[in-house]
Amino acid sequence: MDVEAEAARVLAELRVQGDPARAENEKRYLKSDFAHVGVSVPAVRKVALSTVRKAPTRDELLALVHSLWTVTDDGRPVHETRVAAVEILAKRAALLEPGDLGVAERLVRDSVSWVYVDHLAEKVAGALVIRYPSLGAALDVWVTDPYMWVRRTAMLALLPGVRSGTPDLDRLSRFGDALIGEKEFFIRKALGWVLRELSRKDPAWVTAWVDARTDAVSGVTIREAVRHLPDNDKARLMSAYRSR
Repeated sequence: MDVEAEAARVLAELRVQGDPARAENEKRYLKSDFAHVGVSVPAVRKVALSTVRKAPTRDELLALVHSLWTVTDDGRPVHETRVAAVEILAKRAALLEPGDLGVAERLVRDSVSWVYVDHLAEKVAGALVIRYPSLGAALDVWVTDPYMWVRRTAMLALLPGVRSGTPDLDRLSRFGDALIGEKEFFIRKALGWVLRELSRKDPAWVTAWVDARTDAVSGVTIREAVRHLPDNDKARLMSAYRSR
């Protein structure tokens, strides 16, 4: 694969589909300082996956991701090529090796929005941790990182285990306790999101965990966490939260 030519093709295809009005609306919604072409995520995904079907090697994959991630327009990163880079990396995550967790971390550290971070957290970092459980030690470090998006990544990287029915309950509990006092909305939301997903498979665990922390949990977190719990448990937990 000619990586630079492929990256240029992706950008050219995105520009053809670009909608200036959509670009302005998306910039406003995401509070973004990036350049926006104005292409929907499904459309970006379709263009990105046309590259994936060419079955790049691991080295080509990483080079293509880097090329798309670093595209600029008038000195500003291009939102859609960054989304394409994440989609491609996630789709070919099976090619990645343990050391490539550092690639996911670098991209997260260069991210300024959930729109890039969340897919990297679950589909790349989380997928690697499932395949190589010893990488969970990196999440233990990330959960206390000064950068908010790295902390969010640590929590959301637990989602693949939750969804597959093999949750890392020890880490989930420890990370939850580490993050429960967070003031950042996106951290509070991430904790609630993971608890909500776990409640679909193990409502009793989620109920007990939240029950012991109604005096500390945030409103954002508890509202997400109890969403799929039995009505009586949901009502009891919310009552305890409101009366604390």
